[in-house]
Amino acid sequence: MDDRDRFDFLRAPSATRPLLGLTVLAVEDSRYTCEALRLLCQRSGARLRRADSLGSARRHLAVYRPSVLVVDMGLPDGPGAQLIAEAAATGPRIAVILGISGDPFAENAALAAGADAFLAKPLSSLSVFQETVLGLLPEAAQPSGPRTINEEILRPDPVAFRDDMAQAAELLGNAASPHALDHVARFVAGVARSAGDGPLAAAAEELVSAGAQSQPSGARAARLAGMVHARLEERLAI
Repeated sequence: MDDRDRFDFLRAPSATRPLLGLTVLAVEDSRYTCEALRLLCQRSGARLRRADSLGSARRHLAVYRPSVLVVDMGLPDGPGAQLIAEAAATGPRIAVILGISGDPFAENAALAAGADAFLAKPLSSLSVFQETVLGLLPEAAQPSGPRTINEEILRPDPVAFRDDMAQAAELLGNAASPHALDHVARFVAGVARSAGDGPLAAAAEELVSAGAQSQPSGARAARLAGMVHARLEERLAI
């Protein structure tokens, strides 16, 4: 806990900053989603820490216990359900454990693993984020008195989207196995949904579907790589 953590911990949550004093650990490899979570936590008064893999998250959790754990269901070194199950079974239990994904079918897996709730990407609604977390906290951690319902919709910096596209391009170039290709396709699909890029999401989902049906995926992978590079060039031009 650093100096800011200590200072915020001593302050009570308020109507405008209802999560003040809480620390959120986000386990997410997408910078776009992490930026969305940063904005949500900033507006809510919470302190955000980040991990981009299961391994990194486990190292974090070996050192400190966050108030809220937010876990993406698809991580580069394994399914997020593994970490959720571990966290749910470890005492003292983290107060709030949330699963997140751009795939709505991931909700059942998150809840079955022990998550308290599930948030679908894109993570943009401040009120949904705040009400989900507050609804799971013990009464002693709730802000007293009336609470402001903030209907603000937050938009991450487009630079974070470009960072994810650069990561996706590298992953696509190095994907040497069907498993690696499936992971990067799901990664791109999630980022594209969060950013509202329908054509890119559809191309990534086609690649996921082809892999699941053991269909040839070379042409689909090449098409997705071309679209990812086109997004990079568009952002660079801007």
